[in-house]
Amino acid sequence: MSIIGAGRLGKTLARLAQGSGRYRVLDVMTRRLESACAACEFIGAGRPVCDWAQLAPADLYLLAVPDAAIADCAQALAAAGVVPPGAVVFHASGVSESGMLQPLAARGAHLGSLHPAFSFADPERAAEYFVDVLCALEGDAPACAALRTLAQAVGGRPFQLATGGKPAYHAALSVASNYLVTLTAMAQELARQGGVPVELLTPLLGGLMRQTLENALVLGPQAALTGPIVRGDASTVALHLQAMDDAGLRAAYQALGRQTAALAGERLSEPARRQVLSVLELDEDSGR
Repeated sequence: MSIIGAGRLGKTLARLAQGSGRYRVLDVMTRRLESACAACEFIGAGRPVCDWAQLAPADLYLLAVPDAAIADCAQALAAAGVVPPGAVVFHASGVSESGMLQPLAARGAHLGSLHPAFSFADPERAAEYFVDVLCALEGDAPACAALRTLAQAVGGRPFQLATGGKPAYHAALSVASNYLVTLTAMAQELARQGGVPVELLTPLLGGLMRQTLENALVLGPQAALTGPIVRGDASTVALHLQAMDDAGLRAAYQALGRQTAALAGERLSEPARRQVLSVLELDEDSGR
């Protein structure tokens, strides 16, 4: 197995693969030799290289580079002529598919992608706690078979994505992770506007958020839904909007409110739904 790019994800997966006893890390390629040397030290194996032509033939090649660089790296690797027929070339992007590696197909390589739903912020900790991590696979059949074996060897739990499903999959992760942080910031800002002391923001909102998330995951989103929208309480929704001075915050509340009304489904009567949506669809300026 050879690694192109020695960032946090690349060197962590390489270390786990080497440590599994089922893989041997051959080459670690970066633009700067010192970076490659440091990565090899972290991995505990590998030969540091800085030139495509220096890469030795391998069974697997991981392009652990930023999304914007994947296509160019695939082209350069194909042009180097070092990849043997039947080798698997893959990347670990969450949103891009294996089609970005297409130049290597002409060399007889199998193409895929493996995305662990995991944070690699600290490689040492990541290598220690990479256990039963869900890993999304995508690509041609031989590549997916090889990547399934790799994922299991490093401590992952692989599953196959639908063809063309990578962007929606990654959007789901972004909503679940990034937007949850944004919602936290929105809730804190509104609580501050309401006069909640700063030191009480976390205990006030944190417990409710944890309980709500647990309910949504255990009961399902619709059953876990509470609050004025699912009750059809349009007057309370109107008061919420009137309390928001920030137009962006108000627009976000309105958009989320419409999604919440749709989620409520049959729990919300049609007349109540119309009343709630009428309030939510008011112009930003007239909604106050």
